[in-house]
Amino acid sequence: MSTPKRIFVKGNEAISRGALAAGMKCFFGYPITPQNDIPEFLSQALPEAGGEFVQAESEVAAANMLMGAAACGIRAMTSSSSPGMSLKQEAISYMAGSEIPGVIVNVSRGGPGLGDIGPSQGDYFQSVKGGGHGDYKLLVLAPGTVQEAYDLTIKAFDLAFKYRNPVLVLADAIIGQMKEPVVPWVPENRDPAEGQDWGLQGAVNRPPRLIKSLFLDDGALAGQNLKLQAKYKAMQAEVDQELFLTEDAELIVVAFGSIGRIAKSTVRKLRAQGKKVGLVRPITLFPFPSDVLLGLAKQGKRFLTIEHNMGQMVEDVRLAIRTVADSAFHAQLPGNLPTPDDFEEPILKALEG
Repeated sequence: MSTPKRIFVKGNEAISRGALAAGMKCFFGYPITPQNDIPEFLSQALPEAGGEFVQAESEVAAANMLMGAAACGIRAMTSSSSPGMSLKQEAISYMAGSEIPGVIVNVSRGGPGLGDIGPSQGDYFQSVKGGGHGDYKLLVLAPGTVQEAYDLTIKAFDLAFKYRNPVLVLADAIIGQMKEPVVPWVPENRDPAEGQDWGLQGAVNRPPRLIKSLFLDDGALAGQNLKLQAKYKAMQAEVDQELFLTEDAELIVVAFGSIGRIAKSTVRKLRAQGKKVGLVRPITLFPFPSDVLLGLAKQGKRFLTIEHNMGQMVEDVRLAIRTVADSAFHAQLPGNLPTPDDFEEPILKALEG
């Protein structure tokens, strides 16, 4: 058996290649750092693959183009970075309310406001709590390596159509700009009839269809919200996380994305010194691995949440373990590029209690 060919690419390119491997047919984008490599790469690669690339006049336009293409049952994607994501929220809420699948990529940067173009995880709340209006959820996937950026983009398309729901890939400037080896792969056995039973392709030899998020009849909106909540509950089956040296750990570090990856190096170093530290890295931010954390808390373990923001995911960690434990918190200031050494002191402090 031949060894799979590896390529050496940025995280942004890995996301782009993953989208192509997943069968994406339409991309709508607008320039903003640090995600610009995605539209740059796809502007050539997607037409060569037989798809459609459109540079929209704004982030608002790109998000609404995504909604239109995805409503036709087509695999489509948009990408942006934090300020641009804020502009897309209305369309994302419409997509969730209309049950339109689509993939949105956020290579997040510092904020609030224009912030800077450096790394940050300040978009956690916006991503997992619903950045637009109404009671809705996105499936949110957080890669911690460039290979995961490729893999999770493919998974995002599959989940979007499985649940007829928008899916967000939440990366950051570290993952987006770093280069690592990636083993490309192409998923098999995709349903050729995907989207054909609900998409708007023209009412030929069938009754017309209607996709909408406006429900004015008495009780209609309540019924739609109950339907959506049942779907979000079913999404709990997709929860995913990395567990590293947790079995005998006295302290569990909880961190996602690039910070989870960096914290893993710190945990490995402290383990070599005999310190009983482990790591939980949530890969799905929604659904969140609450049951996993609660199970560890019931074993008497202590917790430290580390984020590249001023404290967001820590609220979900504390909510998950609230009946038996609490979590300390360490903020890595947005805009600063952390190293494993930056986390050693706060981990040791939490370990000492």
